[in-house]
Amino acid sequence: MSLELVVDSRENGVWLALLKDGKLIEIQEQTGAPDFAVGDIYLGKVRKVVPSLNAAFVDVGYEKDAFLHYLDLGPQYQSLNKFTKESLKGKQNVADLLYFKPEKDIDKDGKISDVVSASQNILIQVAKEPISSKGPRLCAEITLAGRYLVLVPFSNKVSISQKIKDAEERKRLKDLMNDIKPKNFGVIIRTVAENKKVELLDQDLKNLTEKWKTMHGNLRNSSPPKRVLGEMNKTSSMLRDLLNADFTHVHVNDKALSEDISSFVADIAPGREKIVKFHDNRVNIFEKFGVNKQIKMLFGQKVPLPSGGYLIIEHTEAMHVVDVNSGNRKGADGQESNALATNIEAAEEIARVLQLRDMGGIIAIDFIDMHTRENNKLLHEKLKGFMQGDRAKHNILAPSKFGVVEITRQRVRPETDIKTAEKCPTCNGTGEVQASILYAEEIESKMKYLLEDKKEKGLTLKVHPYLASYFTSGLFNSRQMKWFFKYKTWVKVQSITANNLLQYSFVNKENEEIAL
Repeated sequence: MSLELVVDSRENGVWLALLKDGKLIEIQEQTGAPDFAVGDIYLGKVRKVVPSLNAAFVDVGYEKDAFLHYLDLGPQYQSLNKFTKESLKGKQNVADLLYFKPEKDIDKDGKISDVVSASQNILIQVAKEPISSKGPRLCAEITLAGRYLVLVPFSNKVSISQKIKDAEERKRLKDLMNDIKPKNFGVIIRTVAENKKVELLDQDLKNLTEKWKTMHGNLRNSSPPKRVLGEMNKTSSMLRDLLNADFTHVHVNDKALSEDISSFVADIAPGREKIVKFHDNRVNIFEKFGVNKQIKMLFGQKVPLPSGGYLIIEHTEAMHVVDVNSGNRKGADGQESNALATNIEAAEEIARVLQLRDMGGIIAIDFIDMHTRENNKLLHEKLKGFMQGDRAKHNILAPSKFGVVEITRQRVRPETDIKTAEKCPTCNGTGEVQASILYAEEIESKMKYLLEDKKEKGLTLKVHPYLASYFTSGLFNSRQMKWFFKYKTWVKVQSITANNLLQYSFVNKENEEIAL
């Protein structure tokens, strides 16, 4: 298995595409430093306490008040509240908790009105970003995530990832953390910390304590609503969480951004900065690595399967619904085996699509009916296996007697939605266009103008793959070759998957688009 990150820097932001063995599994857009991102820490003001919901609504600067449930306060809420009050009053002059006296843990089954009051200042962290008409979801159990560790203030507990199975390694890590962690700070040891040297873990811990100091400095003498600590950008957080031996390349099309990412990789994984490659090529980076084509295939209502089957994905207010169809697939061993093969293939693609689109909430999947219990059990196990790599928390129920599988998947940010339906560039949605054959004539007319009148050199024509094939098919009798003999210069034809069928453009030798 190999992982590659493709970073496309554009005028309006940065797009990140994560590829697993060449297949697109995650795509995100990064537009500067967004507010209310998961992990951001805010000083907010409680608007109102609602005992019937056992929750409170908090003003963090968003257009709608954020939601804070009692169960999201965390056991050490009273300690955090004391720290916040004393920091705002100037009594807590240092971020260090060495001499801080923790308060008693709150009752797990208590009421929010006993510990939270209206108009009080409160330090909270964004657990879910604003989605649709809902404001952010908050928690008061502050955590700071690093490369190998997660720092938990006001706790003394050392927890270890369940994925670390070796008993000796678990003991080594726990003993080490108990020796080096600051007083009144708990630590969660992440999976990537397994077999790592003390120096790396100690440095990560120091970096996290520095973040806590930064947060405390921003908190002092502040007034709500205010963001006191922001999460790192998506590129850095993705590399922090995913960078391992399987990560082979990071391709970046911006020189300055490439150097920044290389420096960040050198900090978190010394010696691995060579995996960062600057893409200095006239071909669009997403086009080069096949990202555009995969976006077109995977973000529509109909998602094709390699064997000829397909998925139909519908979105409702309450849930997402996926229908599996065999299409023109034919099985030689009967209907049952054909249904099983199609369902397993669909399960793998569904696991990929859920992560790619970041679909959350309830997902109902209508697989093709299978009559044997063993096949349904096998499908369930296969689906769970395909979703093991999904970083979002999820739960998969066994197929019902109707062949429907229900999945709940954690939703912490808005779903990634990329429109793949194309609007005709000529008719603008009226439903009528000029005869398509005339587009070739129109293109050649514009080309003649640029070559003969404007004396352009090194011209490149960017068109849809179908038009590119039309212009370049044939060796000596292609239209491209005829242009060469006619104009005594070679015009490059570049296939652009992201183009609409009748969309085209010319670029000069400096790779600048020519206005027509």
